[in-house]
Parts: sequence; structure tokens; C-alpha cells
Amino acid sequence: MNKEWSELNKTMQAQIKKKNTYKIGIETLLSLRRQLMQTLISFKEDLCREDFNSSPFINTDGYHSKTIAYSIWHIFRIEDIVVHTVINEDEQVFFAGNYQKRINSPIITTGNELIKQQIVDFSKQLNLEELYTYIFEVQKSTEKMLEQLSYDELKRKIPEERKGYVESLNVVNNNENAIWLIDYWCHKDIRGLIQMPLSRHWIMHTEACLRIKNKIHL
Repeated sequence: MNKEWSELNKTMQAQIKKKNTYKIGIETLLSLRRQLMQTLISFKEDLCREDFNSSPFINTDGYHSKTIAYSIWHIFRIEDIVVHTVINEDEQVFFAGNYQKRINSPIITTGNELIKQQIVDFSKQLNLEELYTYIFEVQKSTEKMLEQLSYDELKRKIPEERKGYVESLNVVNNNENAIWLIDYWCHKDIRGLIQMPLSRHWIMHTEACLRIKNKIHL
């Protein structure tokens, strides 16, 4: 794991546990996320479109077995669902902005159900410009939520009925590789969701993207 990202994440987790350092912890989190976003932006500047569909580790296990286009989609679909459906219970950026049509995506889900060549084929269909527009909008909406979040709200549990609400939107596939996500999110408190997926999830997938990029450009 990138040492700087790992340290920022560790520091943030310690800071948000205490009321007197909570606000600094949110600033640490925002700093981490902005660094990670800069890395994701650098792919757009450094790679050709075909590189985003490349899966050099297709037959291995792990986050690096995907593609860069898929990874970017996956990070932000999960964040959009968690922030707007699970935490805020308002409309996802994806639906409000008509992003399925704009990105030209065949799915509205997190993509957990896709494997190997399915991931490559999915990646080829995506409008990369619109995908980046989407992720910037999700990032902005999440940061607005984080800046307004009080320390006391961190202990707030997700209500049991929220599970059914998430299920009703069909944004998580029924496949065994995906359906577990709903239980995972809905059994956490807000602090747990900040730790995963709003920080650590970004790190894991961004590092996997860097590994893919380095393999492509050996």
C-alpha cells in the first residue's frame, strides 16, 4: 500500500474517533481523497482510451484483475449508492444526472457481478468523458455531506428498513458476488461507512489501477 495514503488513512481513522480532533480528521480524509482523485485524473492524461479497457491480470484474483475503466465506475457507483441511498436516503447522482445514458452503461449496478471478459467488454462501452464528469459530481456531493456531518452523527446506525430500500432500486445485483454488499453497508454506522467505502475502498482500487497501468507500460 502507498505509504503516504496508508498513513493519512490511519491518521484520519484515529482523528475521527475523538470529538476534539474530529473536524481535523474530516480535513485529513478530504486531503486523502483529493490525492487519490489526482491519481485517477492522471490516468486520463497519461493513458490512451484502449488502456482503460486493458486487463493484464485477467486470470488472477484481486482488485488488479479488473480494468481501470471498471475500477473507476465501481468506486463511484458504490460511493454514490452509500452516500445517497444508504446514508442520506435521497436521489443518487447517477439517476439525477441521467448518467446511465450519458456514460452509455449497460448496467446501473456496482459491477461486482461481472468477471473477466465481461469486465473488459463492459469497459469498452463506457463514455470516458461522461464517466469522469460523473465521478467529479459524486466526489463533490460526498464532500458536501462530510463537511456537514457532526461528530455525534458518526454513531448513527443505518435503519433496518433501509436494506429493503436499497434492494428496491436494483443497484446491487442478486449475484452472490454482489448481494452481500447490502448487508455489509446496512450493518455499519456512519463512521464505519467513512472507513469503508469512503476511504479505504478508494485506496485499494486506485493502487490496483496503478498496478495495471505499470504492467501495460512496462
